[in-house]
Amino acid sequence: MVVISASGFYIKRRPSAYKAKDAAYTVGGNAGYVLANRPGPYPLTSQQKKVRDTASGCGIKKGISKSALQKAMVDCVGPKMRK
Repeated sequence: MVVISASGFYIKRRPSAYKAKDAAYTVGGNAGYVLANRPGPYPLTSQQKKVRDTASGCGIKKGISKSALQKAMVDCVGPKMRK
């Protein structure tokens, strides 16, 4: 099998056939691999957009110290989120 690297795609394994003890027949059975699209991002809600914009405006980012985060939450985020 030749795998070509393509942005936004990945190889996905299909489920093999399965038969329960009390089932009359086998289900599934699409054994093999397929080339599938990666799922797209979900749209943000208005609340999520407000929190994202407020956090970036207040300088909150990954790796910020706890004291800096606490100061930003009290001095900047609180008043902006109450608007």
